[in-house]
Amino acid sequence: MSYVDEIKQRVKVQNPSQPEFNQAVEEVLESVRAVVERNEERYRREALLERLTMPERNFTFTIPWVDDNGNVQVNRGYRVQFNGAIGPYKGGLRFHPTVNLSVMKFLSFEQTFKNSLTGLPMGGAKGGSDFDPKGKSDREIMRFCQSFMTELHRYIGADEDVPAGDIGVGAREIGYMFGQYRRIRGAYKGGVLTGKGLSYGGSLARTEATGYGLLYITQEILKCNGHDLAGKTVVVSGAGNVATYAIQKAWELGAKPVTCSDSTGWIYDPEGIDVATLREVKEVRRARLTEYAALRPNAQYHEGKGVWTVKCDVALPCATQNELLIDDAKALVANGCMAVIEGANMPTSLDATKYLQDNGVLFCPGKASNAGGVAVSGLEMSQNSERRSWTFEEVDEMLKGIMIRIFHNLDDAAREYGMEGNYVAGANIAGFLKVADAMMSQGVV
Repeated sequence: MSYVDEIKQRVKVQNPSQPEFNQAVEEVLESVRAVVERNEERYRREALLERLTMPERNFTFTIPWVDDNGNVQVNRGYRVQFNGAIGPYKGGLRFHPTVNLSVMKFLSFEQTFKNSLTGLPMGGAKGGSDFDPKGKSDREIMRFCQSFMTELHRYIGADEDVPAGDIGVGAREIGYMFGQYRRIRGAYKGGVLTGKGLSYGGSLARTEATGYGLLYITQEILKCNGHDLAGKTVVVSGAGNVATYAIQKAWELGAKPVTCSDSTGWIYDPEGIDVATLREVKEVRRARLTEYAALRPNAQYHEGKGVWTVKCDVALPCATQNELLIDDAKALVANGCMAVIEGANMPTSLDATKYLQDNGVLFCPGKASNAGGVAVSGLEMSQNSERRSWTFEEVDEMLKGIMIRIFHNLDDAAREYGMEGNYVAGANIAGFLKVADAMMSQGVV
């Protein structure tokens, strides 16, 4: 049995009830099989893949907090520090009912290679809680965040582990957590969290970074394959930061985004999604997309799923993992979609990914195409270290350069290993090579 197959089997045996984590490991190991086969004897001797597929640390903890009625509530918290070979652990915090250990391990495993692709010195981590911010008052969210940070502060630091936001964790939550960290530690350590407010060490363009970065790499992929993003119809899932700013940047680059979605339904707006209305509904009112439809008479609201049934040139899944399944892939191909570029973490199932690739659809995985957020988080860390602040334009230009370099690095890696056009393999190989080299250089640690 090959070394790759041994490790795939080992991971499944060791993690039998963790489907998301197993899916992520399967994708990466299959992609890097050619690399491993060239170095199998050395990698096996050093147990490289065993170490690469096991988190260096898992922290699981209890988070008690008091709701507005005076009742004590209890949630589960996590921080998974997966791999620190190339820098301090770096990865977001997610507050969502679906959070569990499998999700945290998959996200932190993916984050390891995503951070590697940015070219910045950051290891991979992820954390969060099964707490649901929806329907909670600001005071309840503050009390929860303070309780969460009371435990998390033990494991993080500017040179150790630097969390940021993710689903359910925006500027409000980061602010509450940073305040509690400062209170507990009795010192102002701005580099311990990224995604902070501009008044206390945050970076301009951080909010927009993942969505903007997604469109920069989409534009470069299309250009390098003989297409122009301008004039293309784009379908987008999600209605959070990633989706909102992907929609905004799509307009700026001449494309027409016509859909968005949330956990209950989706919008088709034949005139194109109006960013100001979307931000009013989701960021100000924190309401459902039914209110978008009420404000835009030509927009159509539909319950459930359906974004991928809309005829388009480019599809950008920006919501959550495994939201684009095999039937969705078939619908996209049937409707002439030319590119699927992931804005979320692993939003496309393995069989859907294969179907898209087999049918000539340009496909870029989230570890490459949604790396803009963590890239600007890395730039925020640099600004905090230097006690300075760059302009929006400076950060945006650096972000664009990083995303273009990510594409060309993964494209080159795919070509080198005889898989031209396979951007999944290219991204995994390019990310893997840097992490593997760092691990081998540092000995058995």
